[in-house]
Amino acid sequence: MQATTPLDPRVLDAMLPYMTEQYGNPHSRTHSYGWEAEEAVDNARKQVANLIGADAKDIVFTSGATESNNMLVKGVARFNKERRQHIITTQTEHKCVLDSCRKLSEEGFDITYLPVQSNGVVDLAELEAAIRPDQTSLVSVMAVNNEIGVIQPLREIGKIVRRYKGVHFHTDAAQAAGKIPLHVNEMNVDVMSISGHKLYGPKGVGAAYVRRRPRVRLEPIMSGGGQERGLRSGTLPSPLVVGLGAACEIAKREMPYDQMHISELSQRLITGLASQVDHIVRNGDTNGYPGCVNLSFAYVEGESLLMALKKIALSSGSACTSASLEPSYVLRALGAAEDMAHSSLRFGIGRFTTEAEIDYVIKEIVGTVNKLRDMSPLWEMVQEGIDINSIDWSQSQH
Repeated sequence: MQATTPLDPRVLDAMLPYMTEQYGNPHSRTHSYGWEAEEAVDNARKQVANLIGADAKDIVFTSGATESNNMLVKGVARFNKERRQHIITTQTEHKCVLDSCRKLSEEGFDITYLPVQSNGVVDLAELEAAIRPDQTSLVSVMAVNNEIGVIQPLREIGKIVRRYKGVHFHTDAAQAAGKIPLHVNEMNVDVMSISGHKLYGPKGVGAAYVRRRPRVRLEPIMSGGGQERGLRSGTLPSPLVVGLGAACEIAKREMPYDQMHISELSQRLITGLASQVDHIVRNGDTNGYPGCVNLSFAYVEGESLLMALKKIALSSGSACTSASLEPSYVLRALGAAEDMAHSSLRFGIGRFTTEAEIDYVIKEIVGTVNKLRDMSPLWEMVQEGIDINSIDWSQSQH
């Protein structure tokens, strides 16, 4: 599930004591209330670190992945500004990474936006060719795409970046943490962003992994009491931090089961739709994360499809940018035609999704697509064997 996930009841159970009787400030060092909260925060830090193969001291708590991405991308760039002013990212990153880069470009940084291949995966040779050994400070490539589920080859990217001293590797792992195995040392990741509510934890909390050995330096965005190694000042919300830790521990323990469950349901959805509806295109790499399925239904307008399926929680792109009626910039970066980008739907499948829900979605979509196509003059032309791509629509007839 991409926009969000339901709070796991076990996570809520872990949080409740810190919302009631154990309400201490984790930064208060002079009484038991503070000590209890501090101990809980330290434990959560270990749980988050354990999920990604990090040291607990490398974990910095934030309000979510958007803050983590802003803090890491801008922070690394600004700290190294005197020596290096070049950043590399991809055209399919989350909006908060792209907007952070846009902001940095206004400050004088040179940004390279790498294209992706038609399956959504970055070309490793292009990435390495874009690195300027004496100028590049950061390469930012997301782990799992939030719209199409494409998994980027982090291990290979990390290996390339590590060959260039002074160049740091950042990955936005909001859609990957707790869903696919991640190991910051094996992948040579220097800084990483994590979100709580994407892995069955609470909203309003996230984490940033900031490597200490070799140390990654960054300029903090928030100033104040110097909490979180001085990188993110402010009193930590103990209940949310405890919830994030519990969610990470559960995700690590149950990852094999979750992956099997989600893969089976994903296959059930794709097979069920493809067997009953023609002209469906799957967007992105078919070997991507199975819990994110993006399909385009030809000869159907995506907004009409969404409006007709109000009982189902679907989207035509990212929840963060769905207020826009523009076709998904991620699908356009893959080379998708505008009409197919407009007719795409994103399906999120998660830990608590059931077979009955998948079957209900298949039934509703098949019926709705057929109904909308019956109303479409384009569909009628296709049924008559007319190649609509060969028609010059600009020619007006009198």
